[in-house]
Amino acid sequence: MLPVQITALWAYLKARTRARGPWDEAGSAVEKVILTAIFAALAIAVGAIIVSKVTAKANSINLN
Repeated sequence: MLPVQITALWAYLKARTRARGPWDEAGSAVEKVILTAIFAALAIAVGAIIVSKVTAKANSINLN
């Protein structure tokens, strides 16, 4: 059942993009900047989580 729904959705999206006409590049730069900012924020968040976990694990090691 799911492949039928995906096929129908794909056909709908193709028809919508064809009806819309050629690709408008004017908003493309703004979209790229926003997506880049989102991915950069996610990368910083993941890095902070990893540093936090490694630091906590290192501090829990008993040296005595």
